Amino acid sequence: MPNQSVADFELPATGGKTFQLSALNNKFLVLYFYPKDSTPGCTTEAQQFRDLYPRFQAAGCEVHGISRDSLKSHENFKAKQALPFDLLSDAEEKACGLFGVIKMKNMYGKQVRGIERSTFVIDSQGVLRREWRGVKVPGHAQEVLEFVESL
Repeated sequence: MPNQSVADFELPATGGKTFQLSALNNKFLVLYFYPKDSTPGCTTEAQQFRDLYPRFQAAGCEVHGISRDSLKSHENFKAKQALPFDLLSDAEEKACGLFGVIKMKNMYGKQVRGIERSTFVIDSQGVLRREWRGVKVPGHAQEVLEFVESL
């Protein structure tokens, strides 16, 4: 999908806000999809994006995390981890469907539908510049930052 325009979408965000893709003028955007608030891998990933957030901002880039969790769950996770960026609630899988991140996964021997950890960089024109799928958390946020800084 890189170098294709991303369809505009709107999702409820933490802090009582509404996120709209087309409203992010002149900024790059990192959208990272993760399975669940407050689970070990997702917590580590959020902390890494949090710690590098000032450098993302310096590069003219916003960061948003997306999962199917409720806004209430997101608010707790955001507060507990002191995340400086908003989390988006995609309970209806609007963005998940757009980016094709819902996969069948094995959980304790059962097949369950869930989010495959994935990250997307979208430029200020709404064009997808890079995607990572099936992400392994260690070092991932740093890799994304290096890509953004190279643009």
